[in-house]
Amino acid sequence: MQKSNKILVLNCGSSSIKYALFTADERELCHDIVENIDSNKTHTKAIQNILLSLQQQKYVSSYSEITAVGHRVVHGKDMTQNHIITKKIQKKIKEAGVLAPLHNPHNIEGIIAIQKLLPKIPNIAVFDTAFHTTIPEYAVLYGIPLSLSKKYYIKRYGFHGISYQYICEELKKKLGKIPGKLIICHLGNGSSICAIKNGKSIDTSMGFTPMEGLMMGTRCGDVDVGAVFHIAAMRKECRDIDHILNFESGLKGIAGTNDMRMIWKKTQQKNKTAQLALDMYCYRLQKYISAYSAVLGGIDALVFTAGIGENAWYVREKVCQSLSCLGITLDRKKNRENKEKIHTGKTKVYVIPTNEEKMIVREVGRLL
Repeated sequence: MQKSNKILVLNCGSSSIKYALFTADERELCHDIVENIDSNKTHTKAIQNILLSLQQQKYVSSYSEITAVGHRVVHGKDMTQNHIITKKIQKKIKEAGVLAPLHNPHNIEGIIAIQKLLPKIPNIAVFDTAFHTTIPEYAVLYGIPLSLSKKYYIKRYGFHGISYQYICEELKKKLGKIPGKLIICHLGNGSSICAIKNGKSIDTSMGFTPMEGLMMGTRCGDVDVGAVFHIAAMRKECRDIDHILNFESGLKGIAGTNDMRMIWKKTQQKNKTAQLALDMYCYRLQKYISAYSAVLGGIDALVFTAGIGENAWYVREKVCQSLSCLGITLDRKKNRENKEKIHTGKTKVYVIPTNEEKMIVREVGRLL
């Protein structure tokens, strides 16, 4: 392999690290995931093993070929742009950990590990929230006292921004421009939807946390906060409520599994709870697509992406079957074959694979 500048991308979670290595021209050399990180196998040790593996498999002959490391950072608080990580930026990421306690602390661990292992290489933070900083104030704020919103930084931050930005740039490559009135559905174990006007996010379903909005794999999505208080009162405690809403709800809470493929299989066997879960999931999507088309003043294009969005033709079919009033009709054969263009109506409907790692590499290149 010829020597060249290479960029390492890290996505550090609580118990796993997703990583990928790219050339400077965005060619992916490898990607993998390290799991079961705990007190015995720390993030630093895991990243040390990742670097060793890259060398052993001859993806790099020496670590000097790695010219930058891009980190997916879930929460950037009010940071509107991606940054080369300095002490000041690292401090801000740490402060944002209060708003994303399940994500940012582990993002920080990855940054610190690279600083120890590759001290001369620049680290770049690419924020999942940055894409949504264009949402207007009236859509960002909640109907609580403004003083509380300001004091505790409570507002709609939105997530999956790296994915949305990637899809926008891919559409621009394919079509020559980003559709003016665009709705993107990022549907995976975590699911969200975004209204994009002239390339800028103007609303998105995830809010202060990734729990709001669509029903997801294990997250509840929209729920009346009064119901949460009622559950807490009935259970005489609220310590486990966060766990219930984040990890035991959504598809898993209704159908007993968060695997959409398994749910589909069960619906074919006339399983009632599986059918209910699928109906609820698709109904939420229909509601948000309709609402966002009104917010946008129409809809030029609808995109499905991420694991469910790219592969579950039955979800796309069910969601779109009642949206003909928005000019959305599908080519049944193309949809079931997961083709890129699946529309027959005036509103364009696309299935486009997302690639958050490649988007991070692009952002690293732009900053350097």
